[in-house]
Amino acid sequence: AGIVPSPEGVLEDANYDIFGEITPRVVEAFGRVIDAAVLFGTNKPASWRDGLVQSAIAAGNVVTETGDLFIDIFGEDGVIAKVEMDGFIPNGYVSSPKMRGKLRGLRDDNKQPLFTQNLRESSSPYALDGSPINFAMNGAFDTTVAELIAGDFKEAVYSIRQDMTVKFLDQAVISDADGKIIYNLAQQDMVALRFVMRLGWEVKNGINAVSGDYATQFPFSVLTPALGE
Repeated sequence: AGIVPSPEGVLEDANYDIFGEITPRVVEAFGRVIDAAVLFGTNKPASWRDGLVQSAIAAGNVVTETGDLFIDIFGEDGVIAKVEMDGFIPNGYVSSPKMRGKLRGLRDDNKQPLFTQNLRESSSPYALDGSPINFAMNGAFDTTVAELIAGDFKEAVYSIRQDMTVKFLDQAVISDADGKIIYNLAQQDMVALRFVMRLGWEVKNGINAVSGDYATQFPFSVLTPALGE
């Protein structure tokens, strides 16, 4: 949930729809918060599971950068192999824009680029080892914790219980986390929009014949930055 307050005078004096301009930015902010909670567990609700990165690390599916990005990703014990050894085939990757520069010079043993255009999926114009790679452009990807997430994204499921709703407020009191009143809308001649969305997600982590150990298998792996980065 999120609340966007504004003085009534500001709304009355403006020659355009301020709340109409703000609403798309709120939607973007929701996306950033949800992505950060799912990928890294950042500010996640208490009822949500740990983020993909923390869960992959806990399962031992983690590779620390060595300086050889090819081996880190495609090697026998690289991030792709970590997922495969747990009985899953990676079908996607998530990273930050920072990784694009590192990937552009990546070549296979035949000197062919491994970071290529993905002609099969318009929503993700780039591919890595034939599978789409998405770069989080909303600031949700924490490069101090992870460089790349690989995995079988069919195993990650979500449900939207209630799509975003908007309620107009003109008599509410807005407080901070300590209960201190920040705004009293009626007293300060203010109004606000309250945005609410209800959703959840989970990792299926289906039992398979390859792993043989459901307690430790996980369909995602993570490449973490080298110490000191």
